[in-house]
Amino acid sequence: MFLKSIISILFFAFFSATIQAQKDSLNTKTRKDIKIEKGGDYDPLSPSKAAFYSAIFPGMGQVYNKKYWKTPIVWGAMGTSIYYYLNNNKEFKRYRTAYKLRKNNLIDEFTVDGVEIISEETLERAQDQLRENRDMSLLTTVILYVLQIVEASVNAHLLQFNTDDNLSFKPTFMNDPIYVEAPKVGLTIKYNF
Repeated sequence: MFLKSIISILFFAFFSATIQAQKDSLNTKTRKDIKIEKGGDYDPLSPSKAAFYSAIFPGMGQVYNKKYWKTPIVWGAMGTSIYYYLNNNKEFKRYRTAYKLRKNNLIDEFTVDGVEIISEETLERAQDQLRENRDMSLLTTVILYVLQIVEASVNAHLLQFNTDDNLSFKPTFMNDPIYVEAPKVGLTIKYNF
């Protein structure tokens, strides 16, 4: 216990000695200094328009943001999941109909010349699997629909983000000149406002 308290005190003392106060160099601007022109770059309704357009028709928000290459991706993803939903639903109904006919002692499509090609148990398992696949495809379609709406809105927000040269992040690598025999590499991160 005594050793832990000494270590924590030394740890705190070592790191508190390296903390340095810096002069406040930020000049805050008042509300009067900010000018937003009506036809300027900032449009606060742009993200909501993009989300609305995507909700109306998938991919339309991406077109509104002028990211035309994303539209076929949205259509392809949603079209694929809708295709699998429809295909699994069709196959589920096919096996469900055959199962119902067999339960009523009627001839179904999986009975040829009085011989059952697929057993009743297999029909039940196929129905369960196809129902699960159908439901998963529907869930995937809904998730993709919501995701493309969110993507259009976030993209519209990021298009208005200020990315001039004064807002830059430039990592640089510097060698330590003191230790020539055993070179050490450090990382310096500089950021400007």
